[in-house]
Amino acid sequence: MISGCIGSRDDGYNPVAMMSVGEAESYHSAQIGTFKNTNVDFVSALTMSYIDEAIGIVRAAQSAGLPVVISFTVETDGRLPSGVTLKEAVESVDQATGSAPVYYMINCAHPTHFACELVSGEDWVLRIRGLRANASDQSHAELDEAEELDDGNPVELGGQYKNLIDNCDHINVFEGCCGTDHRHIDSICKEVIL
Repeated sequence: MISGCIGSRDDGYNPVAMMSVGEAESYHSAQIGTFKNTNVDFVSALTMSYIDEAIGIVRAAQSAGLPVVISFTVETDGRLPSGVTLKEAVESVDQATGSAPVYYMINCAHPTHFACELVSGEDWVLRIRGLRANASDQSHAELDEAEELDDGNPVELGGQYKNLIDNCDHINVFEGCCGTDHRHIDSICKEVIL
């Protein structure tokens, strides 16, 4: 599968200039429209930090006739940088778009930042199908200020993925984000692939 990846317009960790849904749809339509003329199978919007931009991206993908995956990032408290919960974000995007995203992901955050959010067993949790975690458990602000890459503990990260899928066995897309390399992916594969 070929994913056409797009990111947020502003700083994904600290969005200052937030767009309305219409502005986001218009802004992201150019890149998504370009993807339509390629061999991409779907659009992936990574490190989404607020609801309106995610909705705009979904609507742009719908207009282009492309499936879309939305991946939110969270802070150490499990909330998006805009302050809303993962639950609020997923449910709001689904409500505004007729549940158009194929699925949702969480990226650019350490499992300790969001694991507690996924234990409720509520319907919205079933919409989360992918994880693309950071190696480091530092906050976005700490990572921005770091002079050296924090690659965390690859073995520990693999175990954290295992714990997550023990509680959420519907998750089936496993990737690595900031600070991960082949060691982390190897550890994740050893833990989650039966």
